[in-house]
Amino acid sequence: MRSDQPHPNLWYPYSPIGGMPVPLRVVRGRGAHLELEDGRTLLDCISSWWVNLHGHANPRIAAAIRDQAERLEHVIFAGFTHEPAERLAEVLTTALPAPLSRVFYSDDGSTAVEVALKMACQYWRNRGEARRSFLAFEGAYHGDTFGAMAAGARSVFTETYTELLFEVVHLPFPATWIGDEGVAAREAAALGRLEAALEAEPARYAALVVEPLVQGAGGMRMCRPEFLRGVERLARAHGVLLVFDEVMTGFGRSGDWFACARADVRPDLICLAKGLTGGFLPMAATVASAEIYEAFVSPDPGKALWHGHSYTANPLGCAAALASFELLVEAEAVFRGMETHHLRFLESLDGTIATKPRVTGTIAAFDLETGEPGYLNRVRDAVRERALDRGLLLRPLGNTVYLMPPYCITDEERQGMYSGVRAVVEEITHLAP
Repeated sequence: MRSDQPHPNLWYPYSPIGGMPVPLRVVRGRGAHLELEDGRTLLDCISSWWVNLHGHANPRIAAAIRDQAERLEHVIFAGFTHEPAERLAEVLTTALPAPLSRVFYSDDGSTAVEVALKMACQYWRNRGEARRSFLAFEGAYHGDTFGAMAAGARSVFTETYTELLFEVVHLPFPATWIGDEGVAAREAAALGRLEAALEAEPARYAALVVEPLVQGAGGMRMCRPEFLRGVERLARAHGVLLVFDEVMTGFGRSGDWFACARADVRPDLICLAKGLTGGFLPMAATVASAEIYEAFVSPDPGKALWHGHSYTANPLGCAAALASFELLVEAEAVFRGMETHHLRFLESLDGTIATKPRVTGTIAAFDLETGEPGYLNRVRDAVRERALDRGLLLRPLGNTVYLMPPYCITDEERQGMYSGVRAVVEEITHLAP
């Protein structure tokens, strides 16, 4: 197969088929780098869709998978159990804040959110209440399955399916950035809208779904911990379940183990995926509070959660996740300290068209002021190509450029990433009208 043509049997994600760039063929990865078939090496500045916490081909995770594969590769998880799934559940619930104590395994972030929505809806049904509506925030992205799309903002991702999505009330999200003087007023307005919705129909809503601290695919839009604590206060006051979608922000990305810990908020349900296995295997988990779990405890089949997957609690995925968690313990100083480095880098962009600099933990982002905001902004391709020329893998979200490197990145690699991105921004700045 020629490397200068898309493969004739593949359908690539998130890409218009006509005129899409030819995919770059990767032959191997090691640490923070990817090697292309043409011999070029790229520094993976975004952890390949945010999953490779420890870089590529980490030998300890690979060894854990290999060892597990030689003993048990998979078994049906209905009526059976196994030690890796049990150990991982213990590790997760120990790391998460109380009362999150019951782990339901699935296969990806969208599904983790679907499971949370179903749990929340059926929780109320099992208690004899008909709460079938949800609250979420403008700009959110929770995945591409139908329930997850409904909870997310209406966008290019969802517009084809709008009439098929169930109703969700979307509230303003007070996105903020460094030097933002109006954030307190926007937070107060957003909390006022939330409180008004809850007071108007107190028995309508099953849950409020939130991407805590950072809205990822919506443009790395960030909010303050104070806002999330206000959201929690109102949800508790009105008896609405709080669902945190930590598919992206979990496992150190927020600068703490979980965004809920950094914000000092205790959700009723949390959705985990992406970095769970360190980028090796697809796996997800929805972790529920003991109170939610107890609402399903009944011999009545109608009160059971009728949901599952062929690969639920796959032993290989569990083994990878356990190994990744051990590496996270060792990398704690890295993910807690990366924010300081990001802040210094963002300061260096003064005088360019970079606006709204923002950082949360290991995630740094800024917007390019091009007069054409949004996910389909053409500047993204210009940034991507210029970054590739400098040996950097970036995937801008429209005019939003972000960095989310793996925790294994060295000081030298990090400085090379910053220097390269700054050079790209300066070049785009000079070309801007």
